[in-house]
Amino acid sequence: MHNVAASSASANDNPSRSPSSGSGSATGPVMTNLTIGVLALQGAFVEHIALLRQAAADLQLQAASAAAAAASQTNQPAHSSDSSSQPPSSSPPLPLSHLTFTFPEIRNPADLAHCDALIIPGGESTSISLIATRTHLLEPLRHFVKIARKPVWGTCAGLILLAEQANHSKATGQELIGGLDVRVQRNYFGRQVESFEAEVGLGLLGKGEEGLFRTVFIRAPVVERVLGAGEGGESQSSTSNAGGAAVESSAGGAGGMVGKEIVQAPAMQATKAPVEILGRLPGRARALKDQTATAEGLGEEGDIVAVRQGNVFGTAFHPELTGDARIHRWWLEEVVRAVMEGSA
Repeated sequence: MHNVAASSASANDNPSRSPSSGSGSATGPVMTNLTIGVLALQGAFVEHIALLRQAAADLQLQAASAAAAAASQTNQPAHSSDSSSQPPSSSPPLPLSHLTFTFPEIRNPADLAHCDALIIPGGESTSISLIATRTHLLEPLRHFVKIARKPVWGTCAGLILLAEQANHSKATGQELIGGLDVRVQRNYFGRQVESFEAEVGLGLLGKGEEGLFRTVFIRAPVVERVLGAGEGGESQSSTSNAGGAAVESSAGGAGGMVGKEIVQAPAMQATKAPVEILGRLPGRARALKDQTATAEGLGEEGDIVAVRQGNVFGTAFHPELTGDARIHRWWLEEVVRAVMEGSA
């Protein structure tokens, strides 16, 4: 098993997708490095890096185990030529044994330029926006997400910044990156003292109990609606899970304030990908705050707390604060697939 390079050093020291020096040989595989940056202007970026390292180690262990199992099978005599009982794989296996990862902290455009993918952590969205503007990082972030369309994941404040529209915003200071054709409502669940945890079923992790994830909501936003054509979103597509996402008429397109307490990201390049709803929290968590019920037990369709549109993934909660690396592992696999498809 090849070691995972999990440094938090500057991305300038680790050019992305370059062969790792000293790895491979004339007859062996060439190792490729992927640089997964974490925006480190404010918020829980250290926690994200820790779980990325854990997820990468898990994936490398999985790759080593799969390789060992395959080698064992090739050394065993074939008992039957009938392979009808073996279902075909829905997708080719990921070349995880040929990959290394670096996880640098991103603070300026030069750092970002080396990234294959990016996480925008939870924190304070207005502060992150102001610092990004001051460090000349806001426009490069928009290009990264909406023009280069590299994989990006935003948690809590990161989800707000990746939305095309956000309400309950101040008239000055809040600028959005955009990329998700949704409107989010900031601080939907209340103030810091009203923070809570809840189990939410996430199909991306599996079915039934396998897909349950203990989510942490701290001054969390929620996806208020999926934006339709003419509402200021980048895409002309609708949600792939209608799920009651209402549509209102509103101004939009140029960026900035488009209504009372509503800020919009500037229009750039449209994507044809639909918005996928990947997770819901039923009933505004009324019964969850005193830990008397689970999200699945409330029996309501619920508020949208996880979405994806093309290269952009957003969660209203904080996976980085749980110690559970399953979502990070899933997302790393999605990044590897995206990079493979982009270089094919």
